[in-house]
Amino acid sequence: MMKKEPAMTAISLTIKNASEASGLGPTKLYELIKARKIDARKEGRRTLILADSLRRHIENLPAVS
Repeated sequence: MMKKEPAMTAISLTIKNASEASGLGPTKLYELIKARKIDARKEGRRTLILADSLRRHIENLPAVS
């Protein structure tokens, strides 16, 4: 019987995936990257947002009262 490997959690997201996951539009994501509020890396032409950075940013947003 073969063992199932645990699913790997994404460590980075494309702009499109980050937008879908967070509900933030691509323009807002680029603004956050430029303002250094979320961390991103370049791989060729592709911009990759570090998932932990995006999660921290969203968790630190003010709560709705």
